Amino acid sequence: MSTNDITTEKTVDAERPGRGPHVALWVLQALLAAFMIIASAAPKLVGHESAAAGFDLIGWGDWFMYFIGACELAGGVGLLIPRLSGLAATCLGLLMIGAAIFNATILDFPVYTPLILLVLFAVIAWGRRYETRRLFSDGLKKTA
Repeated sequence: MSTNDITTEKTVDAERPGRGPHVALWVLQALLAAFMIIASAAPKLVGHESAAAGFDLIGWGDWFMYFIGACELAGGVGLLIPRLSGLAATCLGLLMIGAAIFNATILDFPVYTPLILLVLFAVIAWGRRYETRRLFSDGLKKTA
């Protein structure tokens, strides 16, 4: 292990949240994962009438509904995997930005739900940024 690797590990360890925030983040991640898998992804993946109606208004076909459902499912599962939790929260946050834009412009749906979720995903992404940094730094080491 080089000196640079040791310095990077110390920096990553210093960024980790304390025990209380760590537990609070895991509770939030578990709740949001359950919501994303059960309430958000499942209706899209089974083609529920309420989900299909919204996606019909977008006009991109059923493939887009299934694609978004698969992204939400992957993100929900990713929130439960320690190494992927920060990246999953970041990706789900980006998905919520898209949802807010579609809700406000095309669907005429309220935007508060995706915006609230965006804030919660941003909190998780910030709290798990050390894991995301570690994920990418380890990946770069393996390819070099």
